[in-house]
Amino acid sequence: MGHRSTTIIIYGSAVLLALGSLTATSADTAAAPSTVRGSGSQALCGPGSEIKFDRSAFPPMPKINNKWFPLKPGMQYLTRGTVKDAVEGTSTRTVLHTVTGLTKLVDGVKTLVMWDRDYSNGELVESELAFFAQTRAGTVWLFGEYPEEYENGKLAGAPSTFISGIDKAQAGIAMQAEPKLNTPAYVQAYAPTVDFLDCGDVFRTNRRVSVPAGSYTGVLEIDEFNPLEGASAGNQRKFYAAGTGLVKVTAAGGNSQEFLDLIKITKLTCAQLNRVNNQALKLDRRGYRVSPDVYAKTPRAHRAVSSDCHGHDS
Repeated sequence: MGHRSTTIIIYGSAVLLALGSLTATSADTAAAPSTVRGSGSQALCGPGSEIKFDRSAFPPMPKINNKWFPLKPGMQYLTRGTVKDAVEGTSTRTVLHTVTGLTKLVDGVKTLVMWDRDYSNGELVESELAFFAQTRAGTVWLFGEYPEEYENGKLAGAPSTFISGIDKAQAGIAMQAEPKLNTPAYVQAYAPTVDFLDCGDVFRTNRRVSVPAGSYTGVLEIDEFNPLEGASAGNQRKFYAAGTGLVKVTAAGGNSQEFLDLIKITKLTCAQLNRVNNQALKLDRRGYRVSPDVYAKTPRAHRAVSSDCHGHDS
């Protein structure tokens, strides 16, 4: 929530395009030594929510198969709905979410790159790269975001960029390995320099949800909130279906409420995925100019080799 209220990530269900090893590395992309963070850290989302980050818990290459949050390269998800704002009124919102075939080293962990394009009333307002990795135990972590903002069709900057390990930003849990009721809330990511804090809490289970993309049972409902904001911010409710990921978003309270449904799931062809990778790499390169103090401090993203869509490191 917070500045992230415009960012909704959808994760897919279809044939996994397994990522292979990269064909090139450099000295500044070598993994940092294993580090455990958490001792003495703040319980930002309430008791028991201290961030416990251990680089050694992640595999050398990202593979994200958490049943509630599967990330499968080559999958694309279309979501659509409305934003009801107390000041600006109601607008339509469309978000196209694409799981790329790219990886990027962030805070010593090799992550998988997501690309989201966000449209308000048909006009592009944000184009974002986000970085995820899953521990061997199955917990999915968010390592940062590079969200380009657009005004009247022109790039206006990326002031909300945050990257774990830079300017006190910390990775957080996007989805637990085994979400359960009556457990402590968890930090989804924390970046104090851009006033970013998202918290998640398992709210309800075994929900039934119908959206244009299909009907789902046994759905998991997560309540998201930012304790640094007042009641005017409200809460988001996100609904996750096993094997598919996020299928619906609603709001509870707040002056700006967002409602989104999953409309369509598409498996990209190899040619389409290659074009997506090229476009996402272009965003990655531009980030070094647009965000020189944060994003430019990261190693460049790379094209990974998949077993189905043969690519090359770029």
